[in-house]
Amino acid sequence: MIVIKRGDELGEGHRRQITEVLARGFAEDFAFFSSDPEQLAATFEHMLLTERFFVALAQGEPAAIASVTSGDQECFAPRLREFRHHLGLLHGTISYLVVRSQFLGAPDEARDGLAEIGFVTTSPAHQGRGVATALMQHIVGLPGYDEFILREIKDTNAPALGLYRKLGFTEYRRRPLRFARRAGFSAYVSLHLRREQP
Repeated sequence: MIVIKRGDELGEGHRRQITEVLARGFAEDFAFFSSDPEQLAATFEHMLLTERFFVALAQGEPAAIASVTSGDQECFAPRLREFRHHLGLLHGTISYLVVRSQFLGAPDEARDGLAEIGFVTTSPAHQGRGVATALMQHIVGLPGYDEFILREIKDTNAPALGLYRKLGFTEYRRRPLRFARRAGFSAYVSLHLRREQP
């Protein structure tokens, strides 16, 4: 059975597990910070604003996560001291600055009623079991929003794009990559889902 909860409803005891799902799910994207998922989780654990994350629980354990923000809300609050503690003075400082420049900031289209869904990922042990589908269905059913957006998804991420399109998301922007051959994908795709408010 899959149960969806907000991260802060699970209590601080689940913070590390939620961060581990994030670190493993985005290991390739986070490789600059560290190639060790445990070190990544230790580095990022402090910065998760758990009230901004929804968690799909399978057998009581975090199996998939996604952030939901609106307006100028953030899902991370990084602290320089923590990055330096886990990654060293120089690499920690650079990593902190990268997180601030790449992971913080509202989308250009931010407004009341628009929710940005981010950092959607499923634990490897639970992939292909409908966990991400259940999580996304829950999120797009949240009251108070008339539009949901997903920004900057790699065009090679067929499973994610397939799921989002199945849920009714459509592409509204495609940003070509300058060094596509080296990166292994050619564009970032952004999608949205509009719904009528009752």
